[in-house]
Amino acid sequence: MSTQVPRVGIGAFILNNEGKVLLGKRKGSHGAGTWALPGGHLEFNETFENCAERETLEETGLTIRNVQFLTATNNVMLSENKHYVTVFVGGSIYGDIVEPKLMEPEKCEAWEWVPWEEIVALAQEEIDGKESGDSKKLFSPLVNLVEQRPGFRPSLS
Repeated sequence: MSTQVPRVGIGAFILNNEGKVLLGKRKGSHGAGTWALPGGHLEFNETFENCAERETLEETGLTIRNVQFLTATNNVMLSENKHYVTVFVGGSIYGDIVEPKLMEPEKCEAWEWVPWEEIVALAQEEIDGKESGDSKKLFSPLVNLVEQRPGFRPSLS
């Protein structure tokens, strides 16, 4: 019997006033070089919402509120021998700071606001095996989100 168990990751959709999604370029951990949402591991006794607020603040300097569950995906990363359940939440920027900062440069190279349609197109290229060398490569849970939840669109009620 394997002692490995799936871990829980949280991905936070933060949308700006133009409806674009915040993505960061990962470095120094699995998925290095790929673009992902702010987020991280759910800690013991922590809610999805608190994890998203904590990770977003730690990574971007942004405070988010009105955090809501959106969906979840199952992510088996065979090449890295990892298995995650990723819980996707959405949150609104709260306060005067509205642009992300590189708070953990050892973990993230850059932050960018990206239209959701572009994220879906990049994910679809990867799903179809047609990604071009000059386009952003997405972190696998985002690709899986597009594949496992067709028609999903990040929004807050």
